[in-house]
Amino acid sequence: MAESLPPTRSRFPGAGLAKGLAVTLRTMTKKTVTEQYPDVQPDLPPRTRGVIGLFEENCTVCMLCARECPDWCIYIDSHKETVPAAAPGGRERSRNVLDRFAIDFSLCMYCGICIEVCPFDALFWSPEFEYAETDIRELTHERDKLREWMWTVPAPPALDPAAEEPKEIAAARKTAEKLATAQAEPTEPRSGPSTGPTAPEGGAS
Repeated sequence: MAESLPPTRSRFPGAGLAKGLAVTLRTMTKKTVTEQYPDVQPDLPPRTRGVIGLFEENCTVCMLCARECPDWCIYIDSHKETVPAAAPGGRERSRNVLDRFAIDFSLCMYCGICIEVCPFDALFWSPEFEYAETDIRELTHERDKLREWMWTVPAPPALDPAAEEPKEIAAARKTAEKLATAQAEPTEPRSGPSTGPTAPEGGAS
């Protein structure tokens, strides 16, 4: 078996301590980059996952966000209202009306599943992060507070000009162009058989 080599020692005693002190002195002479919060607000990326905002007008109370939440921290209450018929003889319809939409941020793990599964774009990430409370029971924020955070949501990024046009927009644009072309073309009278009275066969008597 090979013999293990003894650990190498420094030529001078206390060389490691001297190196550590040299690093400390270099750091002490550098300009500090520490920003004292809250005197200086942090420069956060625009897509920071700070808090969840609610666009109430788009919510249809489908309960999909509450069912898919792994922490069960979304609370939704609603009731049904009858919508009268739009025309005489039509049928009345019923629709869900949102009564409560609350999120318990003491349980939320900011996974973003509720935002991803929402089919009507009612939930958005907001970079707002200053919502700490002294009591954990006050971290359940209702829809009024969630709506306030909605106005801090940044605008979506601009589309890449070199990107392919979405199929839905392309189909709608082609249909509109065809309709505009058909309306712009002058209508010409069709040539066809005469619709006047026909003479009897064999000539007039």
